Amino acid sequence: MSTMAKRTPGAGAPHARRRGALTAFMIKEVWHILRDRQTLLVILAIPLAQVVLFGYALRTDINRIRVAVVDPAPDYATIALRSRLTATPRFEITHVLANAAPLETLFRRGGADMAIELEPGFGRHLKAGEPARVAFVTDASDPNSSTTRQAYATAVVNDFAAQMGDAGGGVHITLDQRMRFNPTLASVNLFVPGLIALVLTLISALMTAISLTREKERGTLETLLVSPLRPWQIIVGKVAPYIVLGFLIALLVLAAAAGVFHVPFRGSVALLLGESLLYTLVSLALGVLIAARTTSQRTAMMAALVGTMMPNVLLSGIIFPIASMPGWLRAVSVIVPARWFIVIARGIMLEGVGLANLWLETAVLALMTVVLLAAAVRSFSARLA
Repeated sequence: MSTMAKRTPGAGAPHARRRGALTAFMIKEVWHILRDRQTLLVILAIPLAQVVLFGYALRTDINRIRVAVVDPAPDYATIALRSRLTATPRFEITHVLANAAPLETLFRRGGADMAIELEPGFGRHLKAGEPARVAFVTDASDPNSSTTRQAYATAVVNDFAAQMGDAGGGVHITLDQRMRFNPTLASVNLFVPGLIALVLTLISALMTAISLTREKERGTLETLLVSPLRPWQIIVGKVAPYIVLGFLIALLVLAAAAGVFHVPFRGSVALLLGESLLYTLVSLALGVLIAARTTSQRTAMMAALVGTMMPNVLLSGIIFPIASMPGWLRAVSVIVPARWFIVIARGIMLEGVGLANLWLETAVLALMTVVLLAAAVRSFSARLA
């Protein structure tokens, strides 16, 4: 008799049934994902968006450096140096000034990234073999970018001096480098204003989108939509607590910036709080619009992260300079609210400018608020039809 036990007929049937059930369950999950088109779109869009944005935004080189040249007595040497700057694709001479008096206003209204001051008799000093002075004055609100700008300008001046020296005679150029608004080049002065935007976005847009979508999933939002309340009243009632919460968070962040990180505050606290409130409204409106267009908390959370946090980090200038990005990505950054708010926050905190210099950024945020709120109200009104 064989030592191998005979297999009982039908012994493998339970295993086959379990494998068949597992296969059917996996097929069911695949069809569930394919039917949930919103989630599928977000899942597929996130990797693509990350690759494109990170690939183009994560750059440390800087282009389109706007330069104001102070040339009180133009001569052959100063004109040659200016031509050398314009021949370099990184620099763009936007102003040629007879004296340095307008530089303060020019820097405060964001009209230039750096200034190059040439002393009178620059060419005469070079021809006589005497030291000729060149001063770099850079907006150091972004310390990393300011250091890079000065390095580029130093390379151009050194190349110019070497060329002039080859033409005959010893050439000596003395460089004087100065930083405006952040002379210590403290990186915390760059990041803290941007952190205000990130925190307000996280609380306002993300939490509002999740809160409203949760109401939709529970069915309570449908009850509100058929109540006597109008859609805009429902939206105001839902977002009002987050407006107060965002304002309190702005106060806490500013207190931490001053007390913990010792970030200089040269402008109006009231103006910055008002601008923070306006930015909170923009973020809330975006969160409401996301909630109106999505059907689940998961989709709303992913859409809010993709639509707010990732662009705010990569396309707002908080870490990577917008000037280093390609033209089409700079155009995309125009619709990122954090880009405008960070300019406002840095201008008020580090440069001490007022609304007269920040009216454009403020108007853009106000326009975004109106457009997003109108779109959100219209989306909720459409649910009643």
